[in-house]
Amino acid sequence: MPSNKSNTPWITVIGIGEDGLDGMSDATLALIQSGEIIVGGERHLKMVADINTGPAQIRMDWSAGFGRTLDILEQKKGAAIVVLASGDPMYFGVGATLARRFGASALNVIPAISSITLACARMGWSQPDINVVTIHGRPAENINRYLCDGAKIIALSNGGESPKMVAKLLCEQGFAKSKIIVLENLGGKNENRVEGLAEKWRADECAHLNIMAIECVADIGVSGYSFAAGLADDSFGHDGQITKREVRAVTLAQLAPVAGEMLWDIGSGSGSIAIEWMRAGKNMKAIAIEKNETRAENINNNAFNLGITRLRVICGAAPDAFSEIIKNTPDAIFIGGGLSNGGEDLINSAWDALKPGGRLVVNSVTIKSEAIISNFADVVGGALTRINIERSDKIGEQKSFRPLKTVTQLVAYKSGPA
Repeated sequence: MPSNKSNTPWITVIGIGEDGLDGMSDATLALIQSGEIIVGGERHLKMVADINTGPAQIRMDWSAGFGRTLDILEQKKGAAIVVLASGDPMYFGVGATLARRFGASALNVIPAISSITLACARMGWSQPDINVVTIHGRPAENINRYLCDGAKIIALSNGGESPKMVAKLLCEQGFAKSKIIVLENLGGKNENRVEGLAEKWRADECAHLNIMAIECVADIGVSGYSFAAGLADDSFGHDGQITKREVRAVTLAQLAPVAGEMLWDIGSGSGSIAIEWMRAGKNMKAIAIEKNETRAENINNNAFNLGITRLRVICGAAPDAFSEIIKNTPDAIFIGGGLSNGGEDLINSAWDALKPGGRLVVNSVTIKSEAIISNFADVVGGALTRINIERSDKIGEQKSFRPLKTVTQLVAYKSGPA
């Protein structure tokens, strides 16, 4: 990130609503007039086309790509740069991208009312009580994460076909009777509303500029997915390689997910640990490592079904696969498989990659792998626990308890320099 020793903002980021210039103050208009370089999308540049400016003013769109355009802006530091954005630039907007690249001190952000705020105002919804999802340039399956009976969701659209796509997704997930309210051209002269039930949705395409308000209604027998650790095993497609529900809940408690942290899930199987880790909080990050190609593909399917669309899946064997992700330093590592063959190398390599203060959790079900984690605990410390689970099962005409495989679990915290 370039340094800005003077801490003087050199990029002005101006949010524009669908009402265009009518929603701007005189002071904001003056900033655009005095700008030497104006950057924005085609729609925003058109909105300010009639503003009187100096003859030398340069206007740029994003057609060169975000990365290249930001490189150009960095080279132009010292000029009066104005970036135009939709609504609140810091809410799923370009302002956040600029802040990551140049630092917050480089920006003077002047937000307009966000489309989220306007949508809640139109719906009469309390903004803190809703879930906000963007499918603008992202998979529609992001919505799946928040589906439960009675939930209210505001979804930022990717265009006119998004409502039809969302209606189909809701039906597939067992929320066919959910109400979709499409707010078109929100805040502008052509504002309009289109609404209907997901199962009866008929509009093939709405206005390109739209935002969706969704009132979730679950089909009979559908409850949605809890955010608590330990989803039912049948929440995941699997071939038997899955950390069972009860053990998974204990394992996630030991991994102790904290917002923004990175997990490596090694020998991921169905991906259940990595997926539940990412469902546990905001901005969670995880990488699932699975050497079986079919299982790796299934992990992606499970993740999308549960609304986790940013899980990175590496198809490869650990520890060799670490070379692809070594820059993604993990706060926590879970090893659920792969210890029986070359386990000493795997666990040592994982420990070396772990961030100081990080957590390593290893589950073992074989005598050989239990010996490996026991010896490892003797060297680095940590606690060993045996987890015995019995489930009731029908035997003949009666029911009895059938034990699952005993799991020996190692939990170790890394201290000191890496």
